[in-house]
Amino acid sequence: MGLEREILVPDIGDFKSVEIIEVLVSPGDVIKPEDSLITLESDKAAMEVPSSHGGVVKTVLVKVGDRINSGAPILILTESDGAVATELAPAPAEPEPPAPVAPAPATNLPVTPATNLPVTPPPAPKPEPEPEPGTEHRVPHASPSVRRFARELGADIGKIQGSGPKARILKEDVQQFIKAALQRAAQPVSGGFATLPPAAAIDFSRFGPIEARPLARIKKLSGANLHRNWVSIPHVTQFDQADITDLEAFRLSLKAEADQRGVKLTPLPFVIKAVVAALKAYPHFNASLGANGDELILKQYYHFGIAVDTVDGLVVPVLRDVDQKGLFDLAAELAELGNKARGKKLRGSDLEGGTFTLSSLGGIGGTAFTPIINSPEVAILGLSKSQTQPVYREGQFVPRLLLPLSLSYDHRVIDGAEGARFITHLSSLLADLRRALL
Repeated sequence: MGLEREILVPDIGDFKSVEIIEVLVSPGDVIKPEDSLITLESDKAAMEVPSSHGGVVKTVLVKVGDRINSGAPILILTESDGAVATELAPAPAEPEPPAPVAPAPATNLPVTPATNLPVTPPPAPKPEPEPEPGTEHRVPHASPSVRRFARELGADIGKIQGSGPKARILKEDVQQFIKAALQRAAQPVSGGFATLPPAAAIDFSRFGPIEARPLARIKKLSGANLHRNWVSIPHVTQFDQADITDLEAFRLSLKAEADQRGVKLTPLPFVIKAVVAALKAYPHFNASLGANGDELILKQYYHFGIAVDTVDGLVVPVLRDVDQKGLFDLAAELAELGNKARGKKLRGSDLEGGTFTLSSLGGIGGTAFTPIINSPEVAILGLSKSQTQPVYREGQFVPRLLLPLSLSYDHRVIDGAEGARFITHLSSLLADLRRALL
């Protein structure tokens, strides 16, 4: 008789209480190691969770809508005799297969059920009474990640009512608390000034035919983060054009070698190498503000977030140690990250640790845009479509290929003069990539 094994959620990084949006297996299915079991969706991306072992699915322990963490059980798997693989996670070895163990009732699983939130913000909650000394609820019941999320939004977690098991405070509770606070702030205050007036509810069907479509889940989840970053970070966007005529000639000269290696060598790896050199010259752009806002953390590593367009919305996986990789390696990893993002194969670790972000719209078009900083980073570079334009050089106009650059930065960390110096230096590196070796 086969060995029964409990398959757990692997390490998904710093993501907590992540919602299950798809269950990809059923009891009786035969699966192999690395086959996808469920799809999770965080506020950054959707990711499929693979199986650590192969066998026959006996019992599925989760359902769509559940929220789970690293280490939570997904299913019970029956492995055939002689096909027991070595466990990926450390566990004590057993000389003989144990007797089959019935799965625990669903109510005992360490899975936090999804909270059904209203579509429209609820009315402002009644003021919570101050807790009395010595009561058991004096300390708010919330995970470290939820506490950090509340601090980032400026919410007093002691005033938030939890909706999870045993009044545990969830991320959704913090969001609802902030929404209610914004509603209260929108009311006229002394002097008649109203901050953030509420949006008017308009019946658009009065003016003509309409079609209502649900917003993509990733856009709904990432919207709160984008809004927070936009309103909490003082953005400045600097524009420039880099002459990449020689860079493009160099790229085309490498096409045959790239084809032999089986990679598509786009301009993006060249831009990455130039940006790394610029960050080393201006380290404030590869930094983050400390939690107290009184110190600047300068990072000695270079992990770039790369914005990827998918059918469900924009996701930003992280390409690590870009300073230590060559052009062909960067090209191969960029293609791999893009395929994983579009195929919902990203893991939690693929979305963490970025120090600087690149967003390229060159394949679509446009001349400039204002990218939103990906907190806790302090800068992001946008690339638009390169165009051949006449440039006046040595007494005559000559055709040159110009790449539009849009650099947004956190004005609390970087002032306008430093921003102008950075983008000017980057433009010179892109015009002559040999300068990156200096």
